[in-house]
Amino acid sequence: MKLSQVLLPLFGLATISTATLAAGERQVLVTYSEDTPPSILQEAKDAIVAAGGKITQEYSLIKGFAATVSNEILDTVVTLSQSHTPVVEDEGMVNTQQQNPLEQ
Repeated sequence: MKLSQVLLPLFGLATISTATLAAGERQVLVTYSEDTPPSILQEAKDAIVAAGGKITQEYSLIKGFAATVSNEILDTVVTLSQSHTPVVEDEGMVNTQQQNPLEQ
C-alpha cells in the first residue's frame, strides 16, 4: 500500500490540479524514517525551495512533507543523505473503491 493511500484520506488533504503545474513539475510526498534527524528534513526542504520548488504541506505525525518540485531537484533531495534516504511518491487522488465504468 502506498503511503499516499494512507495519508490523503487520513488528513483529508485536497490535491492541486495537475493543470496548475508548470512543465516538468510534479507533486510529491517525501517521507523519512522515524530516526531521521530534523536537520535532514530541513536540508531537503531548503534545497527544494532554493531550486524554485514549493513546500505545500508539512506533517507533524510523520517525518515528511508534500512539495511541488522538478525531477532534477528530486534527484538531489534523494542523494542528500546516504543514511536517511527518503521515500518519494507522486501525490494524487486516491480511491478506496473501484469505480464502475458504467457510472462514468
